Amino acid sequence: MLSASVTNGTAFHPSTFILLGIPGMQDQHVWIAIPFCSMYVLALVGNGTILYIIMTDRALHEPMYLFLCLLSITDLVLCSTTLPKMLTIFWLRSHTISYHGCLTQMFFVHAVFATESAILLAMAFDRYVAICRPLHYTSILNATVIGKIGVACVFRGLLFVFPFVILIERLPFCGHHIIPHTYCEHMGIAKLACASIKTNTIYGLTVALSITGMDVVLIATSYTLILWAVLRLPSKDARFRAFSTCGAHICVILVFYIPAFFSFFTHRFGHHVPPQVHIVLANLYLLVPPVLNPLVYGINTKQIRIRIFGYFIGRR
Repeated sequence: MLSASVTNGTAFHPSTFILLGIPGMQDQHVWIAIPFCSMYVLALVGNGTILYIIMTDRALHEPMYLFLCLLSITDLVLCSTTLPKMLTIFWLRSHTISYHGCLTQMFFVHAVFATESAILLAMAFDRYVAICRPLHYTSILNATVIGKIGVACVFRGLLFVFPFVILIERLPFCGHHIIPHTYCEHMGIAKLACASIKTNTIYGLTVALSITGMDVVLIATSYTLILWAVLRLPSKDARFRAFSTCGAHICVILVFYIPAFFSFFTHRFGHHVPPQVHIVLANLYLLVPPVLNPLVYGINTKQIRIRIFGYFIGRR
């Protein structure tokens, strides 16, 4: 059943889309969902714990922990935009999603990803100031500045992703409504159109390279400067702790960006990449970072670790 949307002609949008899940692996959907569901639960518990501890302990209302709080919020939203629907596909065979529901999911997937990328950049800048400019830390990153950074991160994500919705709305679909994926993303929807999607491709690449790509370059620059400062520390123990912390941060950042860029470029150039590989990696970049971030940025932080252990010991 089709609903017509007319703009200088007649463009047909399907009333619903069908999300296939992982093509060729439908028989294994029930079992594939188990590790995904387990990771989702871990992400909810881990990020929820970090949020609770930071929000209820005024001693942790400092720049590093406030950025961590923002990261946990975006992690919760990021994995919750796709995992519940994906689990209904795998376990309940509920493959249908409304046209506007699909566009809404697409918008939040890309907007929250862009927001988290900006927050990771802000956290890298926070670590740079703390290690390389410690005497100016409190004056550079005060509560007002952190609030403005948080608003800018969210606004940037919304600003650059909203055109995706407009670009999809202008496309005719001619009855095509089957998406070989577990969730709705920009190019996955655009490829169903029976018209040129050159504008969608160009804009998507522009956003990926100029916005997210610039974040990667600036994050790499920040950590390079941090490591350069760490190498000049006189204490071997201090250098080891700093290298361990930075190494863990860099690993999580790589897990966040590499599958994401793989997914972006596979849609446009990876015609020979098996769809199963593409879809699994596209899900991992939305799920693995929310699982790892509470461990690397939260529990790996002494003050938070002490409060978590103190909370559980106190309840015994």
